[in-house]
Amino acid sequence: MTADDSFGRLDDDDYPAYTMGRAAEMLGTTQGFLRAIGEARLITPLRSPGGHRRYSRYQLRIAARARELVDQGTPVESACRIIILEDQLEEAQRINAEFRRTAESRDSATAR
Repeated sequence: MTADDSFGRLDDDDYPAYTMGRAAEMLGTTQGFLRAIGEARLITPLRSPGGHRRYSRYQLRIAARARELVDQGTPVESACRIIILEDQLEEAQRINAEFRRTAESRDSATAR
């Protein structure tokens, strides 16, 4: 890997760049919290060759949302479920919008 390859990954939201300690520090939480949301299968950190957890920026955003809910009094397991359901709803809405656009295109082509 060259230096150019490494710098290119700085913009990659899915690149597992953060150690558990650094991720916890950035989120203002504990490593135990990160383990708990991992056990609830909200996020699955990648593992370094030495077996250490590594988190991406995308995963940190999800963990931050979980922390927000927990800080409001939601149990960790419930917060994880809420976030999973929010994600599923967003995906369903995206798919519906795509179907709608396709149907509208087809209808306008048929009307001509």
